[in-house]
Amino acid sequence: MHTDVLRNQNELRNNLRSHYDFIVCGAGSSGCVIAARLAERENIRVLLLEAGGDDTAPSVMEPAQWPVNLGSERDWSFMGQPAPSLNGRRLPLSMGKGLGGGSSINVMVWSRGHKEDWDYFAAKSGDPEWGYKSVLEYYRRIEDWQGTPDPARRGKGGPAYVAQPSSPQPIAQTMVDAAGLLGIPVFDSPNGRMMECTGGAAIADLRIKDGKRQSVFRSYTYKAMHQPNLTVLTGALVSSLIFDGNKAVGVEVMLDGKIRQFRATCETILSLGAVNTPKVLMQSGIGPEDELNRHGIKVRQHLPGVGQNHQDHIAFGCTWEYRKPEDVGGGGCEATVYWKSNSRLQQPDILQCQLEFPVPSPAEAELETPEHGWTMFAGLAQPKSRGRLRLSGPTMYDNMLIEPNALSAPEDVTAALAAVELCREIGNHSAFTPLVRGETAPRSRNHAGLVEFVRNSAVTYWHQSCTAKMGLDRMSVVDARLRVYGIENLRIADASIMPRITTGNTMAPCVVIGERAADMILAAHDTQLAAGIKQQRPDPS
Repeated sequence: MHTDVLRNQNELRNNLRSHYDFIVCGAGSSGCVIAARLAERENIRVLLLEAGGDDTAPSVMEPAQWPVNLGSERDWSFMGQPAPSLNGRRLPLSMGKGLGGGSSINVMVWSRGHKEDWDYFAAKSGDPEWGYKSVLEYYRRIEDWQGTPDPARRGKGGPAYVAQPSSPQPIAQTMVDAAGLLGIPVFDSPNGRMMECTGGAAIADLRIKDGKRQSVFRSYTYKAMHQPNLTVLTGALVSSLIFDGNKAVGVEVMLDGKIRQFRATCETILSLGAVNTPKVLMQSGIGPEDELNRHGIKVRQHLPGVGQNHQDHIAFGCTWEYRKPEDVGGGGCEATVYWKSNSRLQQPDILQCQLEFPVPSPAEAELETPEHGWTMFAGLAQPKSRGRLRLSGPTMYDNMLIEPNALSAPEDVTAALAAVELCREIGNHSAFTPLVRGETAPRSRNHAGLVEFVRNSAVTYWHQSCTAKMGLDRMSVVDARLRVYGIENLRIADASIMPRITTGNTMAPCVVIGERAADMILAAHDTQLAAGIKQQRPDPS
């Protein structure tokens, strides 16, 4: 980090205030956006809390090193409960821990979600401003798109640098070509017209510039960290919310081995992700009353949907052995396919993400991994299975019990088989002959064998979401303005609020959620801002 940023943040940390105007909990792909946008107003004091550390490790900044972060101190390293639908297996559920959250340890794929996803958000929230037409305006604000101009859909000059690899590796281009030869439409980008129709194949859009990762933290928050009105605290674990009646007035935090309290004059925003956001809610007395009572937690607001509706993208690795070692480009993912398992569907339900190295299958799959090869993840873009999160105890140190229930819905098994067969059809096309020796996983199997393969080889894309959903029904946790039902001055802005998971990687939709949250927060406090928010502060600090 630059000297002026370090000096300023050290000074702010050494002179922490008891009150801030806004407290943003979690420096992931939504929280970083909110904190930065609020701090654009010089008279607003913003506190951004992050449990993890900084983002300066080479494994963060160097795109190809992202697998090194999995299981490290930059990963929450959640683990799912044993799942009968996965033959008793437990899924490792990585999630970014540190400045930038998932955007600092992911594969850097920029995927906007399908038109139908956003229109579904609008329908479920009762607010057309969550629809695709409105979201396109946000993407035009967000992006600094380096590819073919598309003024109706793409932005130029925004904070988020988005580009395709200038020279995709041969295996990536061959995958797109093979998909085209099989009748799948080929597009010049996965984020333009392709996400308005039945799907297609394209070279991926990535968040890599000059060979370096462009995390959401670096694109948004870091640029404001020299300012005196933005305090960014790492190593700050949010344990619970503080209330005055049913009004959230701040947070309790474990910082430097001590419990500290910080008060929010205006609002507290939870952007802790789809596991820790419901955890803090429940341990603060907001959630299903039977779950809270089980752990002796006083019920402040009964919201049965907290921790329910858990969704994730599930994938199955199909692998081929190279004839000779091939280079890996960028972060290793340079091409993608979205397609439908059933022609009657309104949008793609299959997500294929190519990795330019061989990914080992889980041990239960009993498959050899070649020394040199490539893997296509046959994924479920719109899973029907729903999981849940439960408490293991009432304190910040009690881990959440995550029950993903992956492949518990029969429709998901059907779609999984279609996804694997599509991968095999593409990967075994003659276009790959110059590069590939042959298929190593799953290889030809009968129906029962393929079902066993998907249950034993299923992994996740690490896109956990939907556990504090936005909506109008009794299982909804927030309204269309992201306000928690029954609690004043508390919003949620992260993947938790999705009514259903978006089609593709979730980083870009989380940036949209952050942008929309910031707009709504500023609009709600315009009167205070106009009057001078400092007059509202209860102490001179």
